[in-house]
Amino acid sequence: MCSGGFAKCLGICLIPLAILCVLCNILLFFPGGTVVDTTYITTEAFYFGGIVGSGVLMIFPALVFLGLKNNDCCGCCGNESCGRRFAMLSSILFAAVGVLGAGYSVIVSAIAMDRGPRCRTWGNDTYEDDYLSNHTLWEDCEGPKGVVTWHLTLFSMLLIMGVIQVALCAVQVVNGLLGALCGDSDCCSLSY
Repeated sequence: MCSGGFAKCLGICLIPLAILCVLCNILLFFPGGTVVDTTYITTEAFYFGGIVGSGVLMIFPALVFLGLKNNDCCGCCGNESCGRRFAMLSSILFAAVGVLGAGYSVIVSAIAMDRGPRCRTWGNDTYEDDYLSNHTLWEDCEGPKGVVTWHLTLFSMLLIMGVIQVALCAVQVVNGLLGALCGDSDCCSLSY
């Protein structure tokens, strides 16, 4: 397996992560697993970090990475491996799109975890004190029930999956450079 096969593995890993990020963001619109008024939905859910950033923008790189294994480009200037090298080089641009999308999701998730959920007891605005270290505030929230753990769990999942997506796309940048330099043939294997 050389750079094209490795890119396909990265694409296979990115697809389920993108789907999970979309699902997590959709679940954020139902705090505590219930249908509530929009005043109790955190504003960061409406930034669509999981749907747009780690979801839709991650599908494009994943599909490109999946197609790099079977890329049988006709080549250029009579050199068959030239087309494959260009495809590996162009995958770097799609990896950059993935880094930007996942990075957006990570930033939105970190901000949401810092600000906290909207709670009926705390008012429509987020609570000003540090709710992460003061667990007694979690019981003060009258509704939606379980919103604090719901909020923290889903945004933590978005944060972790976004970091993994950034790492996988960064690995593809290096893989794409290697594929562009040495080609997608067995030149990367160490056979003597």
